[in-house]
Amino acid sequence: MTTDITKSTNMGLVLAASAAGTVFEWYDFFIFGSLAAIIAKHFFASAGETQGYIFALLTFAAGFAVRPLGAIVFGWFGDRTGRKRTFLVTITIMGLATFAIGLLPDASAIGLNAAWLLLAMRMLQGFAVGGEYGGAAIYVAEHAAPNKRGSATGWIQVAASAGLFLALLVIFVIRSWMGEDAFAAWGWRVPFLLSAGLLGISLWIRLRLDESPLFRKMQEEGRGSRAPLSEAFFRWKNLKLILIVLFALMMGQGVVWYTANFYTQIFLERVVKVEPRVVNLLIMTVLIGSSALHILFAWLSDRIGRKPVMLFGMAVAVVTMIPGFKMLTDAVNPALADAAARVPVTVVAAPQDCSVQFDPIGKAKFTSSCDIAKGTLAAMGVPYRNEAPPGATPAGTPARIRVADKEIESFNGAGLVGADLVAKKKDFETRVRALTEPAGYPAKADSAKVDFFRAALILLMLMTGAAALYGPQAAALVELFPTRIRYSALSLPYHIGNGWFGGFLPATVVAIVAATGDIYAGLWYPVILGAIGFVLIALLLPETRGRDISA
Repeated sequence: MTTDITKSTNMGLVLAASAAGTVFEWYDFFIFGSLAAIIAKHFFASAGETQGYIFALLTFAAGFAVRPLGAIVFGWFGDRTGRKRTFLVTITIMGLATFAIGLLPDASAIGLNAAWLLLAMRMLQGFAVGGEYGGAAIYVAEHAAPNKRGSATGWIQVAASAGLFLALLVIFVIRSWMGEDAFAAWGWRVPFLLSAGLLGISLWIRLRLDESPLFRKMQEEGRGSRAPLSEAFFRWKNLKLILIVLFALMMGQGVVWYTANFYTQIFLERVVKVEPRVVNLLIMTVLIGSSALHILFAWLSDRIGRKPVMLFGMAVAVVTMIPGFKMLTDAVNPALADAAARVPVTVVAAPQDCSVQFDPIGKAKFTSSCDIAKGTLAAMGVPYRNEAPPGATPAGTPARIRVADKEIESFNGAGLVGADLVAKKKDFETRVRALTEPAGYPAKADSAKVDFFRAALILLMLMTGAAALYGPQAAALVELFPTRIRYSALSLPYHIGNGWFGGFLPATVVAIVAATGDIYAGLWYPVILGAIGFVLIALLLPETRGRDISA
């Protein structure tokens, strides 16, 4: 019976429809992250450059924060009513929310309300993605032959990279066509508006699909769960497996994948100051190779097992991450690497005046002289050291920035608001540049000195670990859970691990860099979580290759 049902739907159509729709979903999600620096200037300008950028990243992360809620809602919906219907709903919500972002008025028109509207659209996007990944992965796996399940679901894994590639390609083409000034002023809206056409195409493709054969078989035999959420999360046998998946696999995979595929872009553009169009071209080039690696590792998992391939990926990521980013700096901005080694910059400030500039709810005001000094240097991409003044220094003593034998004093912005604070910060940045640029710290990377080939190889090395982890993952997740609760049990740990640990990674790393002055310090966050994941995968995660998933 299973064989007849499986043959009722063409596998090529299944792969094309599932992957195409998922590409579109991830395109929607990633254009926001790729344009965070520009969005910050339109919606969070009053907060200052560094804090405004962190707010933009936190708005991006808010979409990840609600993904587990979407996983619960759409997981129940998918286990009760079917896979096809569920991911038709998710893609519609996602597309409409993305299109709406392109129409939103910014802060210059409606003030703080603009930021709240932007946040609402991002949360709608994240809510929809909470049901997308599980539906697509399960739909493909439930059609695939058992010995080709990794290879088949590998195309869903490639879809995330393909969505990022498409987002960068659209941004690159529009940016090049209209010029940087026009793009920054209004052209950034175009990639969001184009999603309307992509939504129409994706819906048309998905409407041609039949329901998953295993789900139909389960319904015909009366084996469906009446309460999939209760069965998944309130029975210890299932809950224990969900917790193992979350902390052994998804936590580490989330931070590794977002570091390699997303934070690299932030690092190149914001930290080491490579021209945005060069960054887009570089990441797009490497994503082609990364996509091939996803397919390779997914195929390999059908031959030797999911677990050894994922362990290899986690180990590669943990070992190469920090040295890889250091090599990347030397490849794209050698002047910055040389200046940091020859003429270190020091922030001299009372420790009690310095904050970790991370505020998930956007209520904190980082206006002490220390926070302003560190925020300015971080926004300029200048690494620095922290030093406490000699002796007992009272709180409120102005922080100082020292370069070689010269230094300038920061200011306390607590009594300033709005345009006055922005103007004061701009003046301070001008004075800081007058101190750092003569010492060899470039305002931006020299595009002529970017070693494109070497940078691409380094990025591909960083993405290799992520691809080895992500390529076999969909097959492994589907194989771990029974059909009756598969959508619910799979989706929640995926979106907590990938969404919370991975989604908050950019804001977390940027905040750590701003606090420490070490442009590589934030990378300890994914390295430590990745190392924990490696140990837990080795000890707790079962091998699933070849399992019967029809139960």
